[in-house]
Amino acid sequence: MYPLRRNRRLRTNESIRSLVRETVISPNDFIVPLFIVEGKNVKEEIASMPGYYRYSLDLIEKEVRELWNLGLKSVLLFVKVPENLKDNAGKEAINPEGLMQRAIKTVKNAVPEMLVMTDVALDPYSQYGHDGIIDGGKVLNDDTTAVLSEMALSHAKAGADFVAPSDMMDGRIFEIRSLLEDEGFHDTGILSYSAKYASAFYGPFRDALDSAPVDAENIPKNKKTYQMDPANREEAIRETLMDIEEGADIVMVKPGLCYLDIVRDIKNAVNVPVAVYQVSGEYAMIKAAAEKGWLDHDAVMLEQLTAIKRAGADIIASYFAKEAVKLIS
Repeated sequence: MYPLRRNRRLRTNESIRSLVRETVISPNDFIVPLFIVEGKNVKEEIASMPGYYRYSLDLIEKEVRELWNLGLKSVLLFVKVPENLKDNAGKEAINPEGLMQRAIKTVKNAVPEMLVMTDVALDPYSQYGHDGIIDGGKVLNDDTTAVLSEMALSHAKAGADFVAPSDMMDGRIFEIRSLLEDEGFHDTGILSYSAKYASAFYGPFRDALDSAPVDAENIPKNKKTYQMDPANREEAIRETLMDIEEGADIVMVKPGLCYLDIVRDIKNAVNVPVAVYQVSGEYAMIKAAAEKGWLDHDAVMLEQLTAIKRAGADIIASYFAKEAVKLIS
């Protein structure tokens, strides 16, 4: 009791605060998302994500070497697919010479030890901007999972360490795991977007890949029939437990900051690593507010990352990874 017990003794200076700090951010916490485009010597800044870029394959080699030298050990690859290769069947997604497949090989050749994770979803390849095949105004679940499993297999053949299904189709983890096992890819992991919400925070990401749903007749206007309702909490536990039963090695909550209650619930419920995706809208808000002089960019960035880890995240996919690691080093 006061005055015998003064909690402020453990806050007196930075040395004691560091000694008793419960949550510490390190380079080992991060997955770095990377956007890949066709061409040579291409480094395009994404207008709605200041300071973040799309890279051509020749420049991605330099980028992944820099990331590795900073202590960042994992990347998550996304590709911007040319319009002429988009369709409603995902044919380009399983092309062994497709941009994603070449990107995997490029990263592995540049830094063999880098852990390569790959986005598995059809929206970058879809003429309609949806994560699945569309027929009669609906996104078809089972037809889509069949393509996703072939897509994941093609990534594994190219050298991916983990495939990361982000589509939220039912049963896709089982289909992917089964095909990988049948084809002998026993060591290829699955990072499942298990609790991915139909969030309003994804806008800049869709700008980066030109993957927003198109406004056309008989095409769903949004992704709410397959991504989760932001109002739901218990559903996230059900989705995550099912993915683990189907073979997921790591589970993910997306987005981050608005869903920290979900992160903690899932962390308490499962015995596999829990990842969180700090998404493009979260990144863009900090950048915009800092540009206006309304926030201290670095302080807010680190505070948000600390909050995500404190909530229970073992892994954080973040566009801030590179900046954060430079600060904490």
